[in-house]
Amino acid sequence: MAVNEKVELATFAGGCFWCMVSPFEEMEGIIKVVSGYTGGHKENPTYKEVCSETTGHYEAVQITFDANKMPYEELLNIYWRQIDPTDIGGQFHDRGQSYETVIFYHNEEQHKKAEASKE
Repeated sequence: MAVNEKVELATFAGGCFWCMVSPFEEMEGIIKVVSGYTGGHKENPTYKEVCSETTGHYEAVQITFDANKMPYEELLNIYWRQIDPTDIGGQFHDRGQSYETVIFYHNEEQHKKAEASKE
């Protein structure tokens, strides 16, 4: 970690996780973007299990970022531009609970900023 880095995590579910990687990965201040499943009750679920809608997981991306170069608020702005928040059944052609939108916060500051970003 560089001396002036403020490394934080952000986790967003926004439909198909592959579609959520590229809007973030090339931005300055982004260290890493990892796609996977989160929010469910089964440890290490398979794609088939998640698609069966029995694990409670969402397809999501976890972003490791330098908050000094990329503020969390800007990540939220990028996130909102990628999704349709009015679609409660998934995103675009991807249907089902695992494709619904969720902002997973990692601390109370992110929680407040995520809530404020919805307005």
